Amino acid sequence: MTRRLAFSCGLAVLGLLVVSRARAEEPKKPAVPAAGPVSYFKDIRPIFQANCQGCHQPAKAMGEFVLTTFDGLHKGGESKQAAVVPGKPDQSNLLAQIALKDGKAEMPKDKPPLTADQIARIRQWIAEGAADDTPQSVRTVIDMQHPPVYEAPPVLTSLNFSPDGSLLAISGYHEVLLYSGDGSALVARLVGQSERIESAVFSPDGKSLAVAGGSPGRLGEVQVWDVAARKLRLSLPVTYDTVYGASWSFDGTKIAFGCADNTVRAIDSTTGKQVLYQGAHDDWVLDTVFSLDAKYLISVGRDRSMKLVEVATQRFVDNITSITPGALKGGLASVDRRPKRDELLIGGADGVPKTYQMLRTKARVIGDDYNQIKAYAAMPGRIYSVRFNSDGTRFAAGSSFEGAGEVRVYETDSGKLLDKFTDPGPVFSVAFSPNGKIVAAGGFDGLVRMYDVETGKLSKQFSPAPAAPAKVASK
Repeated sequence: MTRRLAFSCGLAVLGLLVVSRARAEEPKKPAVPAAGPVSYFKDIRPIFQANCQGCHQPAKAMGEFVLTTFDGLHKGGESKQAAVVPGKPDQSNLLAQIALKDGKAEMPKDKPPLTADQIARIRQWIAEGAADDTPQSVRTVIDMQHPPVYEAPPVLTSLNFSPDGSLLAISGYHEVLLYSGDGSALVARLVGQSERIESAVFSPDGKSLAVAGGSPGRLGEVQVWDVAARKLRLSLPVTYDTVYGASWSFDGTKIAFGCADNTVRAIDSTTGKQVLYQGAHDDWVLDTVFSLDAKYLISVGRDRSMKLVEVATQRFVDNITSITPGALKGGLASVDRRPKRDELLIGGADGVPKTYQMLRTKARVIGDDYNQIKAYAAMPGRIYSVRFNSDGTRFAAGSSFEGAGEVRVYETDSGKLLDKFTDPGPVFSVAFSPNGKIVAAGGFDGLVRMYDVETGKLSKQFSPAPAAPAKVASK
């Protein structure tokens, strides 16, 4: 019986090898054109969004070629050759740029070429007349020359002071609004392709701004802006949904972010090349922070966990929080690292801010939450944002409960509640000014509120989004 079984297994393996070899020797099938008419809006535009618009948009028009508008697509770029000639694919310079030659293509630059099927689809669309079937409802152009006009203040999901306190970056719709640090003047509007801005964070030297966001259900994007020049330096399409929780390494060379595909990633901040990819989370990753020396990356997500990854090896190291079922009540939305220490602050669905040591110094025991340093007085509802002040002696947290919001300031070591501020609407983002005197908060009602930590009073309140096209303050 054993010999027969072995013989049968041997035949099966031999059969698989023969099939595999036969498949390997099969000639590659040519790309098959789409069965019906090709839609620009449904079929072609998504290809350009995912592969081309990072380098060919109004904020960063490489080769003077803009692919975010239909007119720009037809016009072409600095070569003066028509990119698209309706009905004549062989005379369309766009096809010459994306054509595969020995598995390579001129465009997209420094990226994998389009697939044969994608190229065939574009060719067929041009041959069919290159018609624009974009619905009228989405034809509004939004770019640096045509910034959004707000009928109502946008929900504020991100606030971040520059390291010197001179600027406050505020999330808007399709843009990041740069205000003076005291909130008195609009300084610049950084308008990009992402409809939603989930986080906007200054680099350690304040010269760059990393922006994580995208278009929900369609595309995620990481942007890097030159703050002084007000220019988009890098645009990187990522995944099929918005991305979250951008953070910088201490030396400014890496940017990390979380994704709705349950991954956490990091890129080179200059080239956009992916340097870390980790899939240890079981749900959306909502925030990230690097360790003090950037050897590790810490992430939190909707799966009720805070995870530790080694950057150089991209290896998952540990669950910093407890893995015991029920130990954490709901997901985690925000994480911050204490300045000059590898101690971590988290906030999430249970409304309890907590601090943790980053590295485990004792073997894990079922039921333990050994890395936890302190749990603070619970806030009403869910915590959406936690941030330390510049020396780590205090932290601020913002929460939402039954349509109202609250901002609290705690003393880190003692756990003492220092201030409590009530907001009319849910609070989704908080930020400490570099001098530690002001906590800025923003959320559902679209207003930025600046609280004086020393007096415990509201010092300023304003709507950052202009109701009409507005001039910005001169540099």
